[in-house]
Amino acid sequence: MLCTNLFSPNKLKYVTGRKRPEVDCILCAIVERDKKVTLLDVYRSENFIVSLNLYPFNTGHLLVFPKRHIEDTRKFTDEEALEAHRLAGYSMDVIADIYGAKGFNVGYNVGSVSGASIAHVHMHIVPRYERELGFVDIVGGAKIIVENPTVTIKKLIKGFQKRISKKDKK
Repeated sequence: MLCTNLFSPNKLKYVTGRKRPEVDCILCAIVERDKKVTLLDVYRSENFIVSLNLYPFNTGHLLVFPKRHIEDTRKFTDEEALEAHRLAGYSMDVIADIYGAKGFNVGYNVGSVSGASIAHVHMHIVPRYERELGFVDIVGGAKIIVENPTVTIKKLIKGFQKRISKKDKK
């Protein structure tokens, strides 16, 4: 049976623009810590932010995005491209350490026809788990997130602090 309800009602409202915060760019608003948006940062570097996805596919689903507003990965400087790549690796390490993810879907949606609902370029780090489909996924056609995001964010912040401090010691 195919999963036909891929979006929660809140995600559907968000994608169609009915529930979006009134800001020019959601990710730029996160960079600026605007109170109109939900801040789910787990790590901030000089040029990038790693944030929990507000509408995750799986527990631990992260977004990695530059602080400067660009809409295409081809606009990355060489330094930004390298940093994005490193943060993807750190993200996978942290998620694997905390949640035991066995695989990842990692990627960008560039342009609205690719499925990008936010123009500001961002990378998705989606953890994948063994036997992640359950009864509700198969029979109900809905995805269940098994951990409260307030718990997830605390775990991931600690995980990034530990991972980055380990990197600095090398």
